[in-house]
Amino acid sequence: MSVKQALKKFWNILWKDDSPKGWIISLVVIFILVKFVFFPVLNLATGTKLPLVVVESCSMYHKGDVLTNFDDWWSRHTLKYSQFNIEKESFQSYRINDGFNKGDIILAIGVKPEKIKQGDILIFQPNQDALKQTPIIHRVVQIDKNTGKIQTMGDNNAHSLMLNNNVYRIDETITGPDQVIGKAVLKIPYLGWAKLVFFDWRKPEGEKGFCNEN
Repeated sequence: MSVKQALKKFWNILWKDDSPKGWIISLVVIFILVKFVFFPVLNLATGTKLPLVVVESCSMYHKGDVLTNFDDWWSRHTLKYSQFNIEKESFQSYRINDGFNKGDIILAIGVKPEKIKQGDILIFQPNQDALKQTPIIHRVVQIDKNTGKIQTMGDNNAHSLMLNNNVYRIDETITGPDQVIGKAVLKIPYLGWAKLVFFDWRKPEGEKGFCNEN
C-alpha cells in the first residue's frame, strides 16, 4: 500500500467510519492533537503555562453576569474599593469590569511583573500555610511600589483573603513574580460547565451550582 493510499484510508476512518472502531480512533487522534499540538502552540502564543482556565468559584461574580447593571453593582461594592482609592470611573476602565461567572472559561496571557496594573485580573498561586492550593483568579486592588507586593480581591468577596487574620488558610497577597501565572484578557461564558458538571456535585453544599452575589 502506498503512502497516499494509507493516508486516504486513515482519513476515511476518521471522517466516514461510523463503527465503534472509527469512533475510538477519531477520539484518540483528537486527544493527541489537543494535548500535544493545540495546547503547546497556545502556551507558546500566550506566554503562559495555563492559557485557558475554567472558573470554579463565585468570587468574581457580578449579579446578572453579562447583563449586570454596573451602577447597581457598584453601589453595593463602593465601600470595599474606597479603601484602595478605586473610584467608579477607574473601575469602569478595567478589563472585564463585569466580572465573570462560575463555569466561564478565561483566556490568559503571560505578564511581566512591571507591567501589572491596578485593575488587572491575575491567575496566580496563592501564599498558604497548608496544602497546595489551586490557582486563584482575582483582581489587583493595590500595588506597593516599594516592596512590589500585590494585593488582590475577588469582585464578589467582601475583602481580601489573608493568613494573618487567623481565619483563612489562603493568602491572596502576591509577594513574588513566581506566583503569577498569567493575566485574564477574555472570558467565554459558561462553556466550562462541560468540565465542572463532573465534579461540582462533590463540593460543599454552599459551593455547588450557580452563583449568587454576596
